[in-house]
Amino acid sequence: MATVAAPSHVFGLRAGVKNNLLYLDEQTIIFPCGNNCVRYNIDQKFQRFIPGTERSQGMHALAISTNRRYLAVSECREKATITVFDLEQEQNRRRKVLTGGEMVVDEFVCMAFSPDSKYLIGQAGGPDWTLFLWMWEKKKVMATVNISNNGPINQVSFNPQDNSKICVLAGTETGQLMMFESGRLRWEINVTSVQKTESESKQQYSDEPFSALPQVTAIVSYSNGFACSMGQGTVCLFEKTEKADLYKKTRVIKIPPKRFSNDLSLTEKQKISTLCISPSEETLVASTDLGQLYSIHLSIAELQKGECAYFEYLSHSFHNNIITGLSTCIRKPLIATSSLDRSVRIWNFETNVLELYKEFQEEAYSVALHPTGLYILVGFSDKLRLMTLLMDDIKIFKEFTIRNCRECTFSHGGHLFAAVNGNVINIYSTITFEEILNLKGHNEKVQAVAFSLNDSCLVSCGMDGAVYEWNTLSGTRESESILKTCSYTGVAISPDAKTFFAVGTDCSLKEIHNSQILKEMSSRDVVCTTVALSRSGRTIFIGTSTGTLRVIKYPLMIQNDWIEYQAHAGPITKMVITFDDQFLITVSEDGCLFIWKIIDKEGQGLKREKELIYSEEILTNKLDFDEKSKMLLELNAKVEELQEDNKCQLSLKDTEYNKKINELSEKCMQQIISLNAEKEVLKKEKDNQQEAHNKAISDILERHDKELHDMESSNNQKLMLEYEKYQELQLKLHNVQQEYEQQLHSMEESKTQALEDMMQSYEAKMEEKMILVNQYQDESQQRFKEFEEHIRQEEEDTDAEIHDIRMKYEQNLREEKKAHSKLKVELDTTKKRFHDLQREIENGNLEIEKLKQEVQRLQAVIKSLENDITGLKTAIQNRDGIIQDKEKNIFQLKKKNDTLNKTLEVMEFRAEYMQEQIEPKENEIQQQKDQMVEMEGELKEFHKTNIQLELKIAELNLKLKTKDTEVHKELKKVQDTGVLVQRFKGDLYKCVKYIQDPQRLKENIQELYKKYVQPSDVVEKPGEDTDVPKENSRHREHYENVIIKLKKQLSRDTNIFQAKNTKLMKDNVTLMKEINDLRQELHTVRMQLRSFESQSSLNKHIKGSANTKDLGTDSAGRTSLMMQQNFEETEKVIQVQRMEIQRLKQKILSQTSSSRTKLPPL
Repeated sequence: MATVAAPSHVFGLRAGVKNNLLYLDEQTIIFPCGNNCVRYNIDQKFQRFIPGTERSQGMHALAISTNRRYLAVSECREKATITVFDLEQEQNRRRKVLTGGEMVVDEFVCMAFSPDSKYLIGQAGGPDWTLFLWMWEKKKVMATVNISNNGPINQVSFNPQDNSKICVLAGTETGQLMMFESGRLRWEINVTSVQKTESESKQQYSDEPFSALPQVTAIVSYSNGFACSMGQGTVCLFEKTEKADLYKKTRVIKIPPKRFSNDLSLTEKQKISTLCISPSEETLVASTDLGQLYSIHLSIAELQKGECAYFEYLSHSFHNNIITGLSTCIRKPLIATSSLDRSVRIWNFETNVLELYKEFQEEAYSVALHPTGLYILVGFSDKLRLMTLLMDDIKIFKEFTIRNCRECTFSHGGHLFAAVNGNVINIYSTITFEEILNLKGHNEKVQAVAFSLNDSCLVSCGMDGAVYEWNTLSGTRESESILKTCSYTGVAISPDAKTFFAVGTDCSLKEIHNSQILKEMSSRDVVCTTVALSRSGRTIFIGTSTGTLRVIKYPLMIQNDWIEYQAHAGPITKMVITFDDQFLITVSEDGCLFIWKIIDKEGQGLKREKELIYSEEILTNKLDFDEKSKMLLELNAKVEELQEDNKCQLSLKDTEYNKKINELSEKCMQQIISLNAEKEVLKKEKDNQQEAHNKAISDILERHDKELHDMESSNNQKLMLEYEKYQELQLKLHNVQQEYEQQLHSMEESKTQALEDMMQSYEAKMEEKMILVNQYQDESQQRFKEFEEHIRQEEEDTDAEIHDIRMKYEQNLREEKKAHSKLKVELDTTKKRFHDLQREIENGNLEIEKLKQEVQRLQAVIKSLENDITGLKTAIQNRDGIIQDKEKNIFQLKKKNDTLNKTLEVMEFRAEYMQEQIEPKENEIQQQKDQMVEMEGELKEFHKTNIQLELKIAELNLKLKTKDTEVHKELKKVQDTGVLVQRFKGDLYKCVKYIQDPQRLKENIQELYKKYVQPSDVVEKPGEDTDVPKENSRHREHYENVIIKLKKQLSRDTNIFQAKNTKLMKDNVTLMKEINDLRQELHTVRMQLRSFESQSSLNKHIKGSANTKDLGTDSAGRTSLMMQQNFEETEKVIQVQRMEIQRLKQKILSQTSSSRTKLPPL
């Protein structure tokens, strides 16, 4: 089945693309990586890819429509193109490809969609700097503008309210922010003045010279203001002030220093290239010139107002320079990469996470992971270092004196590693770190090395065009293939270690077997940089200098057949396949790492021969482990201290809040009194205003009726006059039309008659002349020779006459045409007059309709005003009702105050009584806790007894085994004796034959004695028991019965013990729940007491007159009865709970007494 590759995940960002970060929705962003655009889901950490066009030389800019449906990508091939993708479809279908038409355009620097997403503008590059406007769905160029005199253009955009206006922003280096409105400068601020204090404070403690002025490289707007970059690694948020068209800096957000970075200034000096805000305006995302993605929640920034907030990585930290090394391991799903940015990173290709990251002082040229995934080999510019991968760090373990090691690799067993030192390959032991072999043979630098699966041989290729096979045991060269016209860059070895595949600068793939090139596949003028072979040996993967990935089926076909994928934006430097043939990893000079899923054409993963189980062990340093354990203990202690402090603070806050509540209640009462007074004043003002309003409305209505009557009369007169004019004009028009039609008809008739007369006269003349010509021809035939000259003269005369006749005829025609044209002009003028009159009539009709509409509108206004008047009347009535209700409520509240004052005294007495009852309950709870501690101690003793019983059982099992061995020995003895007895019986039977011959009988008996009686058997006890096997079997049965009884007794005791244990645990749980419930009830009672106290303090300030006291006596008596009933119910509940606690105590005591009884002896 054919094998293909599908992109699974990518780590990296293409930094040179304009507007390289876009929000598709709240969870998804789009950014360029390699030669693709990535749709990254921030929550699910999932990626989807939008591939670039074939043979693309790179992306230049991105743009997304306002409805977030279409994506425009500017690319450069033979000529610059803009591709528009539909993001709502599953496969991101390519909709249109736009070009500059007949104009030659090298690149489009920036783009923007119109607010309605119908138009697209694109800014071409220098030196012409032409601005294009497309109706992109029809691929139609609407307009072009040449702005070559205005300098370099950084960004273009449409007016959000008007599609016909375009804004062109030119980048400056002065660091100024300017706001223009309708072509005028409305607001301006200098970035240098904003950051002056910060830069001065930094330079006081640094010896470095002052850097260049901060530049504004990115701006993005949102509803409250805008965000812009303020120099290196800094973003400022500006918000609108109360003054119109003015903005104020509110917050500063900076890029944080890297955790394991040696050069902190480099991370802080990153330039912000793009800023983007999510659709809900909750998150700000930024990209930098070093290819990093950062994000921050604006809510966090608002919390840190006045302080400097810091960005966080959107996903992970990426490489920002050429990736030089790549490696994987067998026991863990890890990828190791090294780069010229002086960093080494460890990635996880299953979880798509950056596991470890560290920066060094020197540049890293190569990297190799040990098969266990616990060690890493890195080639630096000064040394080759073997390092250990700890839980959160990479530490150096051993150093080797190999400079500029461009290639290194571990064997598949992990016991060896090979390192390239120029044109020499050194092989070391990973156990002793000694140099085992020194392989010399290449004349120039070695570019690639690879071990076979069984680690018996090593293949190398170099710039000298040689491919060598080395024996890793003896160090001898077993085979070689040299092609001096090619400089090899990559080599791969087949699973059987018999065939090699090499690629180089001659744009071809070579299959080498037994030192000979069997097949050669051309790559069509594209240099192949690296090659990899799957472990199944059926698929070859090739990386090219254009950044594409090619998949070739093995064995190689005669025709050049492959599948090509758009991958990177630069040459692929390294390529590795994981041990289980599931993933392909590629890296490139563009600093991106691609993870490809190797699948078949049906979209399913390749079948594995064996399921790989990855290990999860991690190396840690002992000192780090001890420090972390100490830290945990200290943190736990701090947590306990903080909890105690919080409790104290809460109690203090409760007292403070109670005081504040009392103060607020006093203020509220004062405000209520003042509001009542204001209410009465407002009521009087409202009545006065209502009377004035009614008078004004009546005056307006009278005026309106008069104006309406006048307008109707004047409009009717105007309509009558216009209608009379219209009828007169219609009559005139009708008469003019009839006159012109009659004139035209008469002119046409005269013209046709004159033409017919002229034609008839000329035809008659022509017939006469033709007759004369015929006569002259007859005569000329007879006298041709004599009268030839005469005939010529006659012909000339006739020609002249014909010419004169034609000239006259043509003059007549011209005169008639002129007359016809004059008539046409007159007709056109009359038609124009007719049309003008029609337009005047239509305009008059429109004015009449407008007047009618104004009348209708005025009537509607009158109706609306009447409705408003009725609404105001109803509102006034409602407000009067509300005021009456409020007065009733105030009266009722005064009554309730009196009753609450009376119940407060009762509640205070009850509170004192409840506090006296709470203290013994707390003592009981403490006693129960002590009992719990004792029970836990008893549980530990039970566990100890269980362990002793298990040891006794083990001893008994050993004894059983020894008894079984003894029984087996006895059985063997019995079997041997039985065989001897049978033999003895046979020999005795033979002796019985010689019973008549005593001499022979004696000899046979002596032979039997010698044969069966041995000297060890002579010393035997007299009268030995013959029932020994029976006795043994009886003993065995006894012991077996005893063991079975012991096992049953042990299982029964353990079950009883477990049941008791579970009961104790359940009872403990129920007790704890009841204790917690009691605490909650205590807390609620205390809260009720506090609320009653606060209400009492309030009621003291709101004591009414003596009349209100008399009215509230009945309600006070009722509320006191209700409170007494509530207290009686609570006392009953407390008594029931006490009874249950005593019952549970008795249960626990009985269970503890039973649990303390010893188990029966075995």
